[in-house]
Amino acid sequence: MTISAYCRVSSRAQDLSTQRHAIERAAKARGDAITDWRSEKRSGKLLARPELDRVRADARAGKITKLYVYRLDRLTRSGIRDTLEVVQELRQNGCEVVSIADGFDLNGPAAEIVLAVLSWASQMERLAINERISAARERVESEGRKWGRPSRFDAAGLSKLKALRSEGRSIREIAVALKVPRSTVARAIASV
Repeated sequence: MTISAYCRVSSRAQDLSTQRHAIERAAKARGDAITDWRSEKRSGKLLARPELDRVRADARAGKITKLYVYRLDRLTRSGIRDTLEVVQELRQNGCEVVSIADGFDLNGPAAEIVLAVLSWASQMERLAINERISAARERVESEGRKWGRPSRFDAAGLSKLKALRSEGRSIREIAVALKVPRSTVARAIASV
């Protein structure tokens, strides 16, 4: 039987160390030794995520007795139904869920209400983030600027790409020569 921890951040630029440190401290204070760490850098808006799927599968197989998470919204931000589904599945398979930063016991008589309120709040937070992003996009585009990441290719880079392509080089060869991902080269070729 294993005590596991699951950490999640939404973007590659974010760091998992804060969650990991808090979980380690809380587990140690409770006399638990975490022997299995799972982490991923993916959005919580979708329930299907590789590491979460592994956690759920291991819980179903009886391999996990306790799962530490930094906050409940690290499991999912897709609403009450999904949150209750994941937590109930873990519990039904003998896995206790421990949330460090939420400040509530997820196993007492009022646990279902606490779970519903916390999952509703995380879903509302995700919706608010989406609204802020949408408003920022509208503002940037109304100012005549382009939304999104800047292009990896300036005029000189595009002319190099065109020259390599006219030589008959493959997307992979161009990507290696220009030291950029193949997908970036493919998008640039498609837009030229």
